[in-house]
Amino acid sequence: MLALSVIGILSAVISVHGNGQIQSEFGRPVQQLQSTGAPWPQPQTMTSATVTFPLADPSTFRIYQKSQTLCPVLDQAFARYFNIIFFGTPEMSEEEKLMKLRDMRQHGRFWNASLHGKNLVALMGLSVNISDCSEMFPSLESSENYTLDVSEPFASLTAHSQWGALRGLETFSQLVYESSLAMLVVNKTSITDFPRFAHRGFLVDTSRHFLPMDILLQFLDAMAYNKLNVFHWHIVDDQSFPYQSKEFPYMSQKGAYSPHYVYSQSDVQRVISYARDRGIRVVPEFDTPGHTQSWGSVKGLLTPCEDKSGKPTGDYGPINPILNSTYAFLKPFFQEIFKVFPDSFIHVGGDEVSFDCWKSNKDIQNFMAKMGYGQNYSKLEAYYEKRFLGIVEDLLAKPIVWQEVVDNGVQVNLETVVHVWKQPWQSELHNVTKKGYKALLSTPWYLNLAGNPYGQPWRQIYDIEPLKFTGTAAQKALVFGGEACMWGEYVDATNVIQRSWPRGCAVAERLWSAENVRDVNEAASRLAEQRCRMVR
Repeated sequence: MLALSVIGILSAVISVHGNGQIQSEFGRPVQQLQSTGAPWPQPQTMTSATVTFPLADPSTFRIYQKSQTLCPVLDQAFARYFNIIFFGTPEMSEEEKLMKLRDMRQHGRFWNASLHGKNLVALMGLSVNISDCSEMFPSLESSENYTLDVSEPFASLTAHSQWGALRGLETFSQLVYESSLAMLVVNKTSITDFPRFAHRGFLVDTSRHFLPMDILLQFLDAMAYNKLNVFHWHIVDDQSFPYQSKEFPYMSQKGAYSPHYVYSQSDVQRVISYARDRGIRVVPEFDTPGHTQSWGSVKGLLTPCEDKSGKPTGDYGPINPILNSTYAFLKPFFQEIFKVFPDSFIHVGGDEVSFDCWKSNKDIQNFMAKMGYGQNYSKLEAYYEKRFLGIVEDLLAKPIVWQEVVDNGVQVNLETVVHVWKQPWQSELHNVTKKGYKALLSTPWYLNLAGNPYGQPWRQIYDIEPLKFTGTAAQKALVFGGEACMWGEYVDATNVIQRSWPRGCAVAERLWSAENVRDVNEAASRLAEQRCRMVR
């Protein structure tokens, strides 16, 4: 069935011709707006036949695990995707289900031998077979590969891990569509699929505007629907400190907008658990030494700005890099962060460090002279980063830094990941990878820069090729993914979902699908269908 977004009388004058082209009665071609049963992101290989199987009634249709491996993540996922497939929503009360089922049966939404004849064979369920469910949380190295064969009487999904099975369940749910008879059907299909890049993320900023828990969980659902696997939680910044620390609770008491705008430890664990159940890693960002104005409750941590006479102005700059007390605080604080967040990666920022306050402070000027730095404050930044990253690495955490750290000449461990966000990103990726660092790309995917919707900015987002920069094959192999970013200056709970999606879908397909999946016009109809799924 072809779904069209048409209004009023236009619906009566649009017809579909045998070649699939849509044409109005007046002879003007009309853009095809939506595909049917087409997955997003595009799988690596997919063959689909015109043979169609209606879904059996929900009372008999089963999603079940064929292997004997116990896997609670999959048990939850089976119930969630059963609801998505049949009811269009992941959660529904039993009473709501019964009412909906009664209505759907009355309207012939499911196969019934007495109504549809015995020649039409129904799909009775989906069997899932995995070989390993030992990983408690997804990681960068986790396998997301799967194969999916849809044929009667049972479709078959095979994956190495539960994370691959989750991706296959999402694909299966997208293959189901409504036929011209209003039945839920799926075409005979065979898919072999795996991600092109291992790190496919979305940065969400909860400092500029606090985002309530229901919005964060909805955002994670949206990511799962697009096979994104890293929730980059930019949880604190200059404007507010909503993270409720176990060891330093006064930081959120003093630094959050209000006691109501705080993420408690139970909130954080809920986000981590909800993300894990959808195969999503949670990578927190605690940016230093800049972007730390909300950390001012830690005595002596921030640099006091001074006037020309050496008197404090009352303003504060970045973290004070010359005091041993700075590092005495940072060590236990990041020990806590690494214990709370199970992922092996921590984003530690390092961007946009203003030197003005450091330049004004007499103690820092004396330290600069003592160290022989002259007036090169990038060397002072490098001094801080080396000491700080040493703390992070001693925790066996893997740091991610914004590109300025390396741009300013800091010699960091080659295991450090460099996150590129500035233009021109092509030359930046060349420079970073030439130095041997692994890299992530975000520059062209700052979705907070809304653009003109009539210009369909998703097309430019989709058209980006992350490896289109000058470099050797070895350099390009160091780029292991990227992230869309939604900075929070102009978004809050009322619009963050709408600003992020469906443009975020374009980033998701670029990072998952094969490099040669580039036809924007072909993608347009699939994106329209994906948007409708997400709206439901």
